Amino acid sequence: MYAKTIKKRIKLCSSANNFPDILCFQFCSPVRRKTLLMAALVTAKDCFARKSKEEEEEIERIYDKYREIIATLPTSRGWCTPTLCKYQGFWFQPMFGLEGIMWVQQQFKCRHTDVYLITNPKSGTTWLKALIFSVMNRHRYDFSSHPLLTFSPHDIVPFMEVDLFKSPPIADPEILPSPRILATHISYTMLPESIKNSSCPIVYIGRNPKDVLVSLWQFMIKMKPKDMPPISLEDGFDLFCKGISPFGPVWDHALGYWKASIEYPNKILFLKYEEMKKDPMLYTKRLAEFLGHPFSLEEEANGIVQEIVRLCSFENMKNLQVNKTGQYRDREAKNDIFFREAKVGDWKNHLTTEMIEALDQITKHKFDGSGLFF
Repeated sequence: MYAKTIKKRIKLCSSANNFPDILCFQFCSPVRRKTLLMAALVTAKDCFARKSKEEEEEIERIYDKYREIIATLPTSRGWCTPTLCKYQGFWFQPMFGLEGIMWVQQQFKCRHTDVYLITNPKSGTTWLKALIFSVMNRHRYDFSSHPLLTFSPHDIVPFMEVDLFKSPPIADPEILPSPRILATHISYTMLPESIKNSSCPIVYIGRNPKDVLVSLWQFMIKMKPKDMPPISLEDGFDLFCKGISPFGPVWDHALGYWKASIEYPNKILFLKYEEMKKDPMLYTKRLAEFLGHPFSLEEEANGIVQEIVRLCSFENMKNLQVNKTGQYRDREAKNDIFFREAKVGDWKNHLTTEMIEALDQITKHKFDGSGLFF
């Protein structure tokens, strides 16, 4: 099944990347065939292999149990859905990712070569997906035919709880070649033991809660159903301060990974959005070193770091056709909703003095004594 998927990707990529037609694949030399297989891109949508009727029925039975549990959870007003529900100390949209999280917790099998990208929503996820993929695959793709020119970062680096395991039919992540780069918004306390107990690197990016609030509020307005009124900034602020936001509280989410990064510095890299925006070259090199793919002196001299930073920059990504008009896989939304401003300090243009003071006070209280600040 995996070979068939790879061959399919080779055929789809042939016109854009000058690969021979799939009919020529079987006649290639072993070296050329390996080159083609390496260059082929396997995305999330390629992982939905056909399962037996028995497997499908068993998966559906498991998800039915998840839905029964979700129906009993405490609820609150939602942002772009009628409600959010509280599960293991965090808030989730009931039918948009929580079932997938339960599956990940109970069923997901970590691979020792995996790389995990973890964020709270609206903290630089799209940017970090692009950077990690580009750093780890810089020897496979040249910049003139790079997958990021024709694929959204969310297609290339899937969210486990949404893109792979949201609801049946679910993906088979074993189809993804190693090293897999997988993303999630799951808190540290909720990670499956297979990930916690592994030596797989985890990259986390945090962001100033004030900017998270503003970005989340505007994103949720775009994501809401047409028949649902948009949430006001005042209502969003009130919910946010109470910790009621998708995958929130944002402070608990960040603090969990911050403390874990101190305890396991060789396993968890904690990045700050603001620092990365200030010096993307420095942090791209730091990211590469942490992932075991450091840049050579020759690469640095040839401008490879600068080229990756340019390719993954907000300005470049936002203006790519795939991110202006492309559709995000199974959601009723275009890719352009992931590219708004990407500014540091945009909260100054939206929040009142009272809101700023309240958020700063909560942040100070939550992070007190931890060493974490934004």
